[in-house]
Amino acid sequence: MHAVKPKIDLGVNIDHIAVLREARKINDPDPLMALAVCAQAGADQITIHLREDRRHIHDDDAHRIIASSPILVNLECAIDPEIIRIVTALHPHRATLVPEKRAEVTTEGGLDVMGSYETILNTIKTLKSAEIETSLFIDPTLEAVDLSHKLGAQWVELHTGTYANLYAMRYSALPHSHHAIDELRLTRHELDERLTQALDAIKNTAEHAHSLGLKVAAGHGLNYQNVMPIVAIDTITELNIGQSIIARSIFTGLSSAVKEMKNLCQR
Repeated sequence: MHAVKPKIDLGVNIDHIAVLREARKINDPDPLMALAVCAQAGADQITIHLREDRRHIHDDDAHRIIASSPILVNLECAIDPEIIRIVTALHPHRATLVPEKRAEVTTEGGLDVMGSYETILNTIKTLKSAEIETSLFIDPTLEAVDLSHKLGAQWVELHTGTYANLYAMRYSALPHSHHAIDELRLTRHELDERLTQALDAIKNTAEHAHSLGLKVAAGHGLNYQNVMPIVAIDTITELNIGQSIIARSIFTGLSSAVKEMKNLCQR
């Protein structure tokens, strides 16, 4: 008999629907309308990020989505006390603590778990007292996993941005974009080596987290081209993917975009 591989869930991040709305500062498109479409297309979870500057998802969006979603809602948020107060009132299924910088276009790395240890510890205690499951968005390092376990998190979400950027540099036009200034002189062989190292770091970290009893998710920069090597890591049980799905939906429709990604997530 063949061993049954563990199921991997797909969380669809719908922030970029709100980004499109905010481009015109109107009420259309409404991210709430994505819930039923994503659920019917096979998504296992909805992910949203309530940023301190409210650049896309607003408090009312978060309230309506959490109250209406037919599937689990994962609310990403900073460790800012005021944001955590709002999160506990909204009571999502899970809160994923992430770093935030006002100037960043998107999240650039994992939490500084060591540097913010006491703040994260108090935040986790607050969320647990509200019966909200807690995940930490971390860089794929053994140290970050050990600290996350010590802090009492139930989940870790591994930041896959380095892997995704290296993959794009190796197999797409990213070397010609503004993201690749420091990497322009790398040969294909050097890129292959660094890509392998980045993937190994995710795999080793996921295995270590799993061995400690942590649930393991992954996300950031994953798309239809680079997701399969991450799916192949058995100890990762959830992927959170947003921008690439919403971008694909412009051409194929949201339901088709979600179904296509869900199919890629089958082990």
